[in-house]
Amino acid sequence: MTEMLCIGNPLVDVFININSAVAEKYGIVDQVQHIDRDKAEKILIDPAIDFSKAVKVSGGGASNVAKIAAMLGMKTAFAGSIGTTAGVPDELAVIFEKDIKDAGVSAVLTKSNQKTGICFACNIGGELRFAASPGAALELSEAHIGEDLIAGAEIVVLDGYILDRRPLVQHVLIKASRRGIPVALDAASFFQIERKAEEILTYARSFPLIVFMNADEAITFFNTIRKSRHSDPNISEKEKETIILREVCPMLKIITDGELYPIMVVKLGGHGAVVVAGGNVYHEETFTVIPRNTVGAGDAFCAAFLAAWIRDKSLSDCAALGNKVARQVLEVHGSGIKSGKLKSFAKLLK
Repeated sequence: MTEMLCIGNPLVDVFININSAVAEKYGIVDQVQHIDRDKAEKILIDPAIDFSKAVKVSGGGASNVAKIAAMLGMKTAFAGSIGTTAGVPDELAVIFEKDIKDAGVSAVLTKSNQKTGICFACNIGGELRFAASPGAALELSEAHIGEDLIAGAEIVVLDGYILDRRPLVQHVLIKASRRGIPVALDAASFFQIERKAEEILTYARSFPLIVFMNADEAITFFNTIRKSRHSDPNISEKEKETIILREVCPMLKIITDGELYPIMVVKLGGHGAVVVAGGNVYHEETFTVIPRNTVGAGDAFCAAFLAAWIRDKSLSDCAALGNKVARQVLEVHGSGIKSGKLKSFAKLLK
């Protein structure tokens, strides 16, 4: 039996160092953006980029959750779409599949004629920008997610980036809820929240949902639902925490009051996490560390939180474990952590 079924966009994260001229050449100007496949292929062969120092690791929010959860001893599966060349998984697909299988994840991968998704994590003088070309990942549809796949899970995890594929999302929500299986949704980015806040709220009121957001996403969710003015994006993390506790949490209490679901989880990075459920607020603090890389830390939090939740831990304990595991991932590139680093946490879940 699968404890955790994760559905999302399989990508290979490629961590590279580039200068501002290369970034400008390829139009990598935003913190997070999509690029077309031709541009992605040109980046891969650009002699101005030192790929000998590049790190390639399986990525995509849902696959990261599956991978970390498997390292914590959970029985996990990941469903997504990868690329092929002449019917054979392409180079990036091989990297992706090996990476998650080595972690103990059962892979349910649909084959596409598109190329496997890639995301460049570009370090530009200390500033990190992401340029993604999802490719084959976008080929996954509701036709690929069978009843048996969902029925065998204790919880289903959806990557927020698939919210644009409404038929797929609704298919999963309906099939899962009919069997009493909760669905966890990570908002993915504040750009998604700006466009999908009302939709997420509707899902939260209609289905057994656990929603994960970071501080920026939670504030954007609050402003969008309340139709308030958008807050200053340059405020400090401490100020964001204050806004969340003083303004966002009261709204989330109303949304969750008197019900088992939704459970709303706000990840506060170095300030821990806030969980709002049944009209109650649980604030689990942590301590700040200097990260080597923040990519994947939020996914690691979700994986550990849900693993603890499946094993009937309290919400406070779920958040505490999420904080601890996320700190471990801050020391590596993306989800590229060794399973041995998580053994002590896996023992807590047995």
